[in-house]
Amino acid sequence: MSSLILPALLVGAVLAALRRRVDVYTAFVRGAKEGLLTLVGMAPYLAAILTVTALWRQTGLMAALTRVLAPLLTRLGLPAEVIGVVLLRPLSASAALAAVRETLVLAGADSQAGRLACVICGASETVFFTGALYLGAAGVRRGRYAVPVAMLAYAAGVLAAAAVA
Repeated sequence: MSSLILPALLVGAVLAALRRRVDVYTAFVRGAKEGLLTLVGMAPYLAAILTVTALWRQTGLMAALTRVLAPLLTRLGLPAEVIGVVLLRPLSASAALAAVRETLVLAGADSQAGRLACVICGASETVFFTGALYLGAAGVRRGRYAVPVAMLAYAAGVLAAAAVA
């Protein structure tokens, strides 16, 4: 039954457009063109975030930050094994998932660190990636408070996850 939902929605949309005498093909092509223009506009922001994430891991900065932050974050209830997830999740979902995998391999799936890594990754957003993507696509030039507030919410979520998991 659920496999019929998407085709039914598509057929319903086409029928509604035909009923209103909308040229469905032209509207589809116009929407596809606008989507591609949006993608081209977002490409520099995406490239910047992906480059920063790769450099962060490849240069050893990630390992250095983990060593520096471990004493503080362990006092706040975060096991050292999840620090990679905490640092990478605001930047990149795929890098954070790789860090979750590392945590699960090191600490085990049933460990506090494993559960916490999964909760953090599943219940948070890639703040910088999403911010760059949507603020850039919308042409927002003065998003001065958006990212700091989002990071504050992310930190609160991570601490709440540490308290719960």
